[in-house]
Amino acid sequence: MTIRSHRPLRVALIGWGAISRRVAALLSNSPSAGDIAIVAIGVRSTARAQDIPTGAVLITDPAQLAGLKPDLVVEAAGREAVAIWGEAALRSAPAFAIASASALTDASLLERLLQTAEACGSQLILPPGALAGIDAIAAASVLPLDEVVHSIVKPPAAWRGTLAEDMIALDGLSAPAVFFTGSAREAAVRFPQNANVAVISALAGIGLDRTRVELVADPGVAANCHRLSVSGAFGRLDIAIENRPLAGNPKSSEMAALSLVRTIRNRIAPLSR
Repeated sequence: MTIRSHRPLRVALIGWGAISRRVAALLSNSPSAGDIAIVAIGVRSTARAQDIPTGAVLITDPAQLAGLKPDLVVEAAGREAVAIWGEAALRSAPAFAIASASALTDASLLERLLQTAEACGSQLILPPGALAGIDAIAAASVLPLDEVVHSIVKPPAAWRGTLAEDMIALDGLSAPAVFFTGSAREAAVRFPQNANVAVISALAGIGLDRTRVELVADPGVAANCHRLSVSGAFGRLDIAIENRPLAGNPKSSEMAALSLVRTIRNRIAPLSR
């Protein structure tokens, strides 16, 4: 039997909500569990942070990251957390992965993060989240792209508590209804939880202002659905994915947590995929 000689990957999770808890549970039950150590949970307040992983410490100040020497910092705490923790994470760790992509609609924040990453020799990672085909869109963007359309289709319940309630009668729908059409930047700003992933497809392709987003409430679906249509010099791509909602947070998808697990595992896997 081969014994691994290197130390476990030291991971700091920012946020202890539904996504972070799911990520931690999946990692602890995986064959690579012994190769990954969650060393810290970053939160605003320790009062509500219960049942954190064994060996992890609760931190509330981004400056505390430096003393922990993490190999990877992973954010899943909402867009405000990216601005609060981002620069410290990039100074303290080789990589900072973010789930709350909508934070990057703030051009000045994105520029600061990229400048910090360049100055420190670290990397800002944007996992594909609930989407499929992001690698293909990024590859296709090497040549000119003509159009990227991202349709986000969710059951009415997933749009409750958002601006959609002021735009459409969610309880009275009997057929799919498009209630928003606009740029990826506008969609992510106005619907940061539900349209967060529009930033991912936009940054992979033709940018936040040229990517067109359609938001749909559909009483006939039970899953969170994403449909991407891309055309350009490479040819044409059409892809759809239906994601099971994340337990405890119907505005997000199970795939959002799975994508972060993949990102973490790929930091140590002999085969990155």
